[in-house]
Amino acid sequence: MKVICDRGALVEALNLVGGVVVTRTPKPVLTCVKLSAADGTLTLTATDLEAAIRVSTARVEITQPGETLVPSDKISQIVRESNDPTLTIESSGEETHIRGQDSHFKMFGYPVGDFPSVPEFSGEADFEINAGPLAQLIHQTIYATARENSRYAINGVLLEREGNKLTVVATDGHRLALAKGDCKSDKKGTQSAIVPTRALQQLLKLLSDAEEIVRVKIADNQILFATDFALLTSNLVEGNFPPYKDVIPKDGDKKATLDTGSLTSAVRRASLLTNEESKGVKLAFSKTGLKLTSRAPELGEAEINVDIAGYDGEPVEIGFNPFYLLDALKVVPTEQVQIDMKAGNKPGVLRTGQTFLYVVMPVNLQ
Repeated sequence: MKVICDRGALVEALNLVGGVVVTRTPKPVLTCVKLSAADGTLTLTATDLEAAIRVSTARVEITQPGETLVPSDKISQIVRESNDPTLTIESSGEETHIRGQDSHFKMFGYPVGDFPSVPEFSGEADFEINAGPLAQLIHQTIYATARENSRYAINGVLLEREGNKLTVVATDGHRLALAKGDCKSDKKGTQSAIVPTRALQQLLKLLSDAEEIVRVKIADNQILFATDFALLTSNLVEGNFPPYKDVIPKDGDKKATLDTGSLTSAVRRASLLTNEESKGVKLAFSKTGLKLTSRAPELGEAEINVDIAGYDGEPVEIGFNPFYLLDALKVVPTEQVQIDMKAGNKPGVLRTGQTFLYVVMPVNLQ
């Protein structure tokens, strides 16, 4: 293999595939990235056996097609530290040479045949969606996933397609985030998959062009996301996602409409006087406004008043973990947000229209 590659494009591709490279493993090939030159493009592939990323660039001149397998960390360091606009990469057997105007690096790699096979995106997609809306759906939910395993498969994000509608759900047992969007599909019925959080974090890095079309395919125990220049494949989380529709309260008879920015600022300020023992902020809603209070022994107390655009129902006081509220408010796409409540000991629901809602359990502030 011999190619002359744009250094900037190579840095970008190495950064993207590096997200799934294993640093410590008894299998040295998993610490490597595979470079394949053919048909006018240079393709980089990496995998940790759970997920795989393949990125292609056409900003390359191929003198001799071929493949090579080199340690990811070293080739990344060499390319990043170079000052040359282009680099020549040439391989023969398990040796790879990287040349710049004033530099020459010889790297020892591994047999290309030892690299694990990576699934190909074959056939029609189950659905298509633009990268921008898909990224928004992921951003609006991914923060609510569980950090540890439980009896339910909640350390991943549920993707559920029904017709041309895509619903994305995440929960950790204390809160639940749900976002809805449109997709394009010719397939009838419902499809669902629980995607590992880490895989979606890597996917977000690939979705740089909001207008780009992402093709999605769910097959066997894997999901594949393909764009014109990249492919991400991941094993799915095994198990059952909790029946999330049963968790969403439908009897909230107290409804407050607030300015998103004002509420975010107030919650953030009220959280300043909380600690691990008193990690809660009391929200007192009434037709005259919203009062947030917090207190922590040895720290002090805080009180913040917020105007309410509209309130329907009797006054109510309810305590929430302020950081759970802030997580959701960061991803609210509208200038106003509605909070539905039933009582101080019942979950609250933060929502924006029909496309986003967030269920959060109350905390006891006694």
